[in-house]
Amino acid sequence: MRNLALAVLLAVALGAPAPGAGPPADLPKEVTAAAAEISGERLHGDVAFLADDLLEGRGTGTRGYDLAAKYVANRYATLGLDAGGTDAYLQPVPFRCALIDQEKSSIALTGPSGERPLVIATDVMLGSDMVRTSGSVTAGLVFVGYGVAAPELGHDDFAGVDVRGKVLVAFRGAPPRFAHNERAFYSSSLVKEQMAVAHGAIGIVSILKPSDAARSPWARSVRQGRMSSCKWTDAQGVPANTQPTLELGAYLSDSGVQAIFAGAPISYAKAAEEAEASVVHSFPLAWGVKAHRETRHTQLTSPNVVGILRGSDPKLAGEAVVVSAHLDHLGIGTPVTGKDGVPDPINNGAYDNASGTAMMLEVARAFTRLSQAGQRPKRTVIFLAVTGEEKGLQGSDYFARHAPPAGLEVVGNVNVDEILMLRPITSVIGFGAEHTSLGAQLERAAALVGFTVVPDPMPEEVIFVRSDQFSFVKQGVPGIFPVSNMDGGPAAQAADRKWNLEVYHSPNDDMTQVFDWESGAKFTRMAFFETWFAADAAARPSWNPGDFFGEKFGRARGK
Repeated sequence: MRNLALAVLLAVALGAPAPGAGPPADLPKEVTAAAAEISGERLHGDVAFLADDLLEGRGTGTRGYDLAAKYVANRYATLGLDAGGTDAYLQPVPFRCALIDQEKSSIALTGPSGERPLVIATDVMLGSDMVRTSGSVTAGLVFVGYGVAAPELGHDDFAGVDVRGKVLVAFRGAPPRFAHNERAFYSSSLVKEQMAVAHGAIGIVSILKPSDAARSPWARSVRQGRMSSCKWTDAQGVPANTQPTLELGAYLSDSGVQAIFAGAPISYAKAAEEAEASVVHSFPLAWGVKAHRETRHTQLTSPNVVGILRGSDPKLAGEAVVVSAHLDHLGIGTPVTGKDGVPDPINNGAYDNASGTAMMLEVARAFTRLSQAGQRPKRTVIFLAVTGEEKGLQGSDYFARHAPPAGLEVVGNVNVDEILMLRPITSVIGFGAEHTSLGAQLERAAALVGFTVVPDPMPEEVIFVRSDQFSFVKQGVPGIFPVSNMDGGPAAQAADRKWNLEVYHSPNDDMTQVFDWESGAKFTRMAFFETWFAADAAARPSWNPGDFFGEKFGRARGK
């Protein structure tokens, strides 16, 4: 009876149906035991510390972020992980940051009747200039749909228009008719910037379709527009992923869009309707643009935090699976009135992404328990807390594009970011699951804790290119990004929408929210199992035959 009781307790701890036969026969008992020790209470403690006002929102390069990095490094040391940075556990990342002075900058539409100024923070927000501290531009404006040229998909927004020396006006995202993978890739801002430069354009003004604007409040765009942009720099101090010939970047509110479409061959409403239908319709606008930007540049350093658990197999220990979570958030910004009616400027980032960092630490703890029990996986596991995710996946891009620590080869990535626990979790979405062998491993891991894996319910959000796994994917490394779908019902969907509109990227993302910590523990167990399967399998993670991202990035890597 005692053995049956222990089996039932283990099944409950793992979130699986209570069995009569205990854990799966092909899963070492040490693995199920380590999973059962994963604790919602420890998750709570880590999230509460990382989201405390003391850390001031963990902005990249700030005192608060450095405190968080030291906290994670100390946890790695306590767990007995090997140091994987260039400074013990720290991998310093050099940055150039750019903060535009919106008050000293200006933008106006120009036409035969003169100039029409656009009001900053009402009609428009200007992007910072990563290359110049002072710059002016006067140019024509050309509407180019989504700003996407994908001839292999029969789509070219640049067909029939000359954009050389012009500033583009383009919708965010990519044509809805594109398949899920292609839509995600062509929605990337970096891909669009590179296309604009290839066609000779000198600037991009971004606009939103009404359906997108409903999910992206203008007030949030204004708050974030008043924060600095940062890019990691190479040994010569040149910022990465920057297009020097782009002399203007801006994004418009609804009033700005209405102004810029005045006198256009078709209305904004018609242009948005055709864009929703994936119709190519590009044309010069009646207005040109005249803009001036004043930008302040600063240099700073902010570290990734790297811990290593060595693999057990002499032949496979040189291959590494990375478990990543971004440690940074937005720092201190424009105050927002909280639930207590008091203005609060600190973007605590409890869910985004203290939650993922805490889960990554619990996964690390579980693997060290395995090591102590003599049951390390065949491959090495790297635990990576990255900086600069909120600046555009900067820290993960830096890590993925530089030589891995200790001569290791990174062969897979499991990324943990913003795991909502507003309601009990019973289902998960595996962003990237359809691309690689990691997808089948996620299905198995989810089943072990009683979760189901469901398809992406919002492909228009192109989540797959918006978190750190994409930095690894671009280097040809299979990556997966599992997130909570909570219970998947209408109430959960409503809670998710409300959170994204009212809490996401605001000071309201703090510890006053609802957290179902036991659901968080189950999700962490799933992430642990997923990592174990990837790290201990006979074969390394692989791209599925003919996969879009595997063909685009994996071939260059020869995998």
